[in-house]
Amino acid sequence: MIKIDNLVKNYGSNCAVDDISFEVKKGEIVGFLGPNGAGKSTTMNILTGYLSMTSGNVEVAGINMLDNPLEAKKHIGYLPEQPPLYADMTVEEYLIFNYELKNCKLNRDKHLEEICEVTKIKDVYKRVIKNLSKGYRQRVGIAQTLIGSPEVIIFDEPTVGLDPKQIIEVRNLIRTLGKEHTVILSTHILQEVQAVCDRIIIINKGKIVADELTENITRAVENNRRFSVKICGPQKEVLAFLKARPGVTYAEVLAGRDGDAYSYMVESEVGVDIRKSLFFALAEKKWALIGLEALGMSLEDIFISVVDKTSPKSRYERRTRSVARKNSAENEIADQLVSEQKGTAAAKPKNNEETATEKLASLFDDSENK
Repeated sequence: MIKIDNLVKNYGSNCAVDDISFEVKKGEIVGFLGPNGAGKSTTMNILTGYLSMTSGNVEVAGINMLDNPLEAKKHIGYLPEQPPLYADMTVEEYLIFNYELKNCKLNRDKHLEEICEVTKIKDVYKRVIKNLSKGYRQRVGIAQTLIGSPEVIIFDEPTVGLDPKQIIEVRNLIRTLGKEHTVILSTHILQEVQAVCDRIIIINKGKIVADELTENITRAVENNRRFSVKICGPQKEVLAFLKARPGVTYAEVLAGRDGDAYSYMVESEVGVDIRKSLFFALAEKKWALIGLEALGMSLEDIFISVVDKTSPKSRYERRTRSVARKNSAENEIADQLVSEQKGTAAAKPKNNEETATEKLASLFDDSENK
């Protein structure tokens, strides 16, 4: 239904979309994820015909977007993050306006009635849009995307600003639409993607960094294996034992206690199965292993892991390292100041070495220059 080949979009010297390719089949609900500035909105704007591409090819329902844009757009319904509503119109006037704008050939009254039924806006059909709640306005925006019964529906942050009940209703609506339409959902609410999407595409720095079925998305990253382990034994000794085990990269105590047993989260190296060796090692210690459960990665963990692996070191990380070096220097100077105040021999500068006071002044001067 949607086919994107080698899509590139440049804004001057900045490459917003860098040679991406993917396909979306009929009836699929695809989550399109990425951090701010990753190229999501640019890709969707090109897909809807709002922007032209620098190079590449986009097809919707087998129609090339460049060769025949008007025909391709007839197959698309698009809801931007801010729904394009005319606040002084009633819901009825607005939907009729969109019906005529799209040159829809379906029976108008019957078609709009069906849309209102699906989006649950029949009770506000005669009301002025500016008097509606945020949730109802969002539904009206969704209703306009369905006019003409397009095969492809694109949602950009459809649940922003909605209350929990409204969010659940919109999610259920998207699931319903997925039975008869191809849906692309762009959102920052990862639970939403997990709840409604069949497949997840993650984009970062203009490139696709993951493209997997929702249930298989953990394969998109190489990550340590994590287990929840419940062990009977002295907590501090058990924790130290776990941290020292070959193949274990991390261990911590989890909240909760069951008699003399504590739960621990253990991460192992990629490709290393620690379960059997851990069992026999605990038996030698006479610490009973009464629970062992594999912990899956959350979508948040996967998203952060994929984005971090494909991003250069951030300014924040560089700043953190700089602060750490500065703190270390400050601690060293503080120790020297104390020694100098006490008049110890160790505190006296050798040859032309700076005193602690001179070092401190230099540190502050360096900080101000940065």
